[in-house]
Amino acid sequence: MINKISPSVEEALAGIYDGATIMIGGFGGAGQPAELIDGLIAQGAKDLVIVNNNAGNAEIGLAALLKAGRVRKIICSFPRQADSYVFDELYHSKKIELELVPQGNLAERIRAAGAGIGAFFTPTGYGTELADGKETREINGRHYVLEYPIHADFALIKAEIGDRWGNLTYRKTARNFGPIMATAAKCTIASVHEIVELGDIDPEVVVTPGLFVKRIVKVPRTATGPAGFKKD
Repeated sequence: MINKISPSVEEALAGIYDGATIMIGGFGGAGQPAELIDGLIAQGAKDLVIVNNNAGNAEIGLAALLKAGRVRKIICSFPRQADSYVFDELYHSKKIELELVPQGNLAERIRAAGAGIGAFFTPTGYGTELADGKETREINGRHYVLEYPIHADFALIKAEIGDRWGNLTYRKTARNFGPIMATAAKCTIASVHEIVELGDIDPEVVVTPGLFVKRIVKVPRTATGPAGFKKD
């Protein structure tokens, strides 16, 4: 019998190793798997490469992982925000490496990994420092930059409902990068707020099929706080 349900966050995260590339879902606070990130901090893996939309807010979630000194490199679109002072300090003191990727390119590079695409051309970034050292090509009079997929060893994502096969649905915009990250990682671990019996999720509404998910774990429902704001 297929049963991908882990009894605890600790067991769900078992096997994450030093030096792993980990995709973490979320757009600011929305869809960020906070319990999995806290569990990763407790688990102790270090020298990580993190793929995320941003570089953390205040000192919670992803920012807490950075503050703990576990991250060697971050690949993201929005590293700096009003409350990204943890990343700012690490970056200016050369304690973390940054690969800046325009958001559309980030999403497409992740999607390309899951779809088995070897590389793709995009106009985004052409003529800027982000294209330095990359192959460029003119196609039908427009200039493009060659970008490569981003693959991951693990993906930590947050979903709304799951079943024992790992089928997932999400809550509105909290899905953001979750579905494409699930396809691009060797091992996807999802936190969910509700686990239902197999067959209770209408196949027509499944967003991430269980084929792409290795483990799910139920976590309490908590309010998502604001992110990206500077406290007075």
